[in-house]
Amino acid sequence: MKPMKIQINEEYIKLDSLMKFSGLCATGGEAKYLIQNGEVWLNGEVCTQRGKKIRPGDCVTYQGRTVEVEE
Repeated sequence: MKPMKIQINEEYIKLDSLMKFSGLCATGGEAKYLIQNGEVWLNGEVCTQRGKKIRPGDCVTYQGRTVEVEE
């Protein structure tokens, strides 16, 4: 499955905000829960920091769905 591409106009977006913005989850609270439970992957590794700065080139994966951040 090809990654969904998301464009950001800033230097970075926080992981929980990206999940909500991209539709990987419905709310910020849900994003926080999923991230803290180790269900979210950043660039092939589990990430449990909900405030992690996601920059262009990064890939976030949850339940087999991947979002790639572009400039």
